[in-house]
Amino acid sequence: MESEGRQGLAPAFARQGLQVLASFPQQAPQSLAAAVAERVAALSPPAPLVLQAFTPDTPQGNALAAQAESLREAVRGLLPARRLLEDAERAREAGALLVSVCVAPGATTVGAVPAREALSLAPGGRRRMRRAGESPSRAAMKLEEALDGLAFEPGRGDVCADLGAAPGGWTQRLVARGAKVIAVDPARLMPELASNPRVRHVQESAFAFAPEEPVDWLFCDMAWRPLEVAQLLAKWGRRGWASHLVANIKLPMKDKNPILLRVRHTLTEDGGWKGLTVRQLYHDRDEVTVTAHRR
Repeated sequence: MESEGRQGLAPAFARQGLQVLASFPQQAPQSLAAAVAERVAALSPPAPLVLQAFTPDTPQGNALAAQAESLREAVRGLLPARRLLEDAERAREAGALLVSVCVAPGATTVGAVPAREALSLAPGGRRRMRRAGESPSRAAMKLEEALDGLAFEPGRGDVCADLGAAPGGWTQRLVARGAKVIAVDPARLMPELASNPRVRHVQESAFAFAPEEPVDWLFCDMAWRPLEVAQLLAKWGRRGWASHLVANIKLPMKDKNPILLRVRHTLTEDGGWKGLTVRQLYHDRDEVTVTAHRR
């Protein structure tokens, strides 16, 4: 799917963006590894690099996952060890290149992007989060992926408001980090959350709720019309009720891009939120995740 296409806006629906360096037809594994390693070694300047491999997210592509990993290991063995960075999470601070090898049916493509400009540090932009056995829904994985992409996350002592909290997927993960949560939803929470001393359940509409004092984080995962949710989040920003925002915006089946542009405008121009990011994460469906801050 195409993203908004406005200059200066990061694409919302792209998992990763790479400059294609070379494409190789199907060939013997050893010769392919040598050809890929030669192209990667020729990158200039010789910055540290993180070497990743992925396949297209299709049934045919996923069947090649083991082949892709074997190729990555073979290429690593042909590159100078001093250039290789093991931890992708350190790639941005190290000024490293993110080098990706995409193994697809019939061809292998190599691309690169400076880690500081990468849309994601996960191979192919597919950040798979494990679903904890006690989590009530897929919502928990969406939150984990959203927080994984932030420079910092809510922790012990932080106060979070969770709008549309029931049955409690996001509240559960926030409490696990040590945060205190104001869970706002007319519906009931899971019993273990309702009795948790770090959770205060406010059984009313998120549109009617106003916090007694500003909170550190505002979270929202409401199955509601996107522009109305955006207006609600803008109200929180405009009134200074929260310092940081993480929200999931549901999108219509058609005309997603015009809606996204209006959501962006509402949050930044009407709400005063700064540093806005809008991304369709791996665990999102017909929705996007937005993050922002007030400071």
